[in-house]
Amino acid sequence: MQEIPLRQAYQRLLVQDIYRAQNLERIVETGSCACEIQFPSWDEADGAFRERHASDERWEMLEASDAYNRRANDVRFKAKAICEAAGNW
Repeated sequence: MQEIPLRQAYQRLLVQDIYRAQNLERIVETGSCACEIQFPSWDEADGAFRERHASDERWEMLEASDAYNRRANDVRFKAKAICEAAGNW
């Protein structure tokens, strides 16, 4: 993430969107809002970016960000309920 130039901030945003979607989906899949589930290492999101999107054009990355945001929003309320029940929202 730190190696990405500021002029290419959309790449950083995509990694953040991947991270958010993965984490919310993981909370719902596991039914747990433990810190290691909610805030894991960035390695998985960084790996997904490098594997799937690093060579994409800017517009493709923006479309991917939209898709990850939709994924996150699809499970957000379920994840929120799980985390609220655990006192972690």
